[in-house]
Amino acid sequence: MTDQLLYQIGLTLMPGIGDVLGKKLVAYCGGPEAVFREKRASLEKIPGIGQATIRSVLSHKVLLRAEEEVNFIQRNAIQPLFYLDKAYPKRLQHCADSPMMLYYNGNTELNAQKVIGVVGTRNASEYGKRLCEQLLDDLKDENILVVSGLAYGIDVCAHRAALKFNIPTVGVMAHGLDRIYPFTHKSVALKMQENGGLLTEFMSKTIPDRENFPRRNRIVAGMVDALIVVESAKKGGALITAEIANSYNRDVFAFPGRVGDTYSEGCNFLIRTNKAAMIESAVNLKYIMGWQSDNKKIAAKQTQLFREFSENEQKVIDAFNGNDVCDLDHFLISTELSASKLAGVLLGLEFEGILVALPGKRYQKAN
Repeated sequence: MTDQLLYQIGLTLMPGIGDVLGKKLVAYCGGPEAVFREKRASLEKIPGIGQATIRSVLSHKVLLRAEEEVNFIQRNAIQPLFYLDKAYPKRLQHCADSPMMLYYNGNTELNAQKVIGVVGTRNASEYGKRLCEQLLDDLKDENILVVSGLAYGIDVCAHRAALKFNIPTVGVMAHGLDRIYPFTHKSVALKMQENGGLLTEFMSKTIPDRENFPRRNRIVAGMVDALIVVESAKKGGALITAEIANSYNRDVFAFPGRVGDTYSEGCNFLIRTNKAAMIESAVNLKYIMGWQSDNKKIAAKQTQLFREFSENEQKVIDAFNGNDVCDLDHFLISTELSASKLAGVLLGLEFEGILVALPGKRYQKAN
């Protein structure tokens, strides 16, 4: 395991090789260690790989720094997550630019059934703080995971509210796990590790440089089913996260604010340009997301107990393979049905309450 981790981390350290290219190398060579052992002649045959990249691959100097990080991970009981690992966030895994490596210090399941991101301005008003707390109070029985960025304002308000209502919460950071930024949130971060955790793509000794925060934002956007913007100005990290979430085909929601309020302009802009659905409470969110009550789930489960599936319906059911939510592309690949035939099967299962259609061409098993 240590040798494997050494090569996984080393791959992220190669100059000029980012997440997309790194994954391509792994796919062609058969694994991180195989990338380091590949011959020049074989590397030259990989499409899109230039001589500068080949020189990076053939130089093994990065393994010294990787070994140092492995030691840090072992000393601090940190969980490394390679993008092919089962514990890696599955929603994020499907994003082309997702990090090859994540480092996690926590105790909650990152692949929870329902994951929401809550983001907003660093200059949260009392109105924004109340909205944030009320939202999570109303969602405390939904078995959700709350993700945010541990920043000032709405981010830390979301984490605190989640802790208050005993909801697991994960903070995604723009630096290594050897520090907490901002330091004033250290007490919150420590409590989060008891019911949630801290997650980052950055190794130890990485400081919170400005360019790291947009990278942090893409992890928040990629991990969630729904992103909620509570308060935001016209510019800022929350709007960047919302843009990324839209590009990932995630559901984005925003609370409206008063016309002319600086820290409502961003939310109103997202709603006005159809980049976010307007919500006024958790009721709106649950309705749009199709999160059913327990009674409806029990009724749907009883329907399935006395139901015999056709061959194509069984293919769709089997495609879930232990997952609660699957998207249309997954069904097409797994069932090998034509798009038109698959659409008919999905519609039939939805009418009978066996599947629930979610935004973004996704489906959830009702039980």
